[in-house]
Amino acid sequence: MVQQEMLGPVENAVGYVLKEAAVALRTAMDAVLRPLQLTVPQYACLELLGQRPGLSNAELARGTFVTRQSMNVVLHGLEERGLVIRPATAARGRELPAELTPAGRDQLRAASSAVSAVQKRMCTGLSPQRQQELLETLAACARNLSPGADTPVPGPPRTP
Repeated sequence: MVQQEMLGPVENAVGYVLKEAAVALRTAMDAVLRPLQLTVPQYACLELLGQRPGLSNAELARGTFVTRQSMNVVLHGLEERGLVIRPATAARGRELPAELTPAGRDQLRAASSAVSAVQKRMCTGLSPQRQQELLETLAACARNLSPGADTPVPGPPRTP
């Protein structure tokens, strides 16, 4: 009979602590974005469009970790507020590339500043080197769990 490995105390589990940090970050971001009348997905959409104008709904959905349907709702809301524009008809296929309006760029500056303050607070006490190590470690964790990653699943040692 093979004994199953147990997780152990949740406060020592990387996944649990990572989720705890993600929830704390989301809560702090919600708090600073609320006065700007933005949600986290709306902010993420503005940030992506500020860095990569012309992204499609599908590209924005992937970049903000929401479904295409949810991104469509986000984009409609941002368009209604005059923060984003999209062409009325697609130049090719069904893609409607989105871009920030001047008001959208102003809103992004305010939101990005607020979120930067949250990130700075989150990293209080971490040297720039530790922050870089954390960034690299989290990126490695994401890569290891991405579809197609060929990382072997640990198991009992094989006997020859």
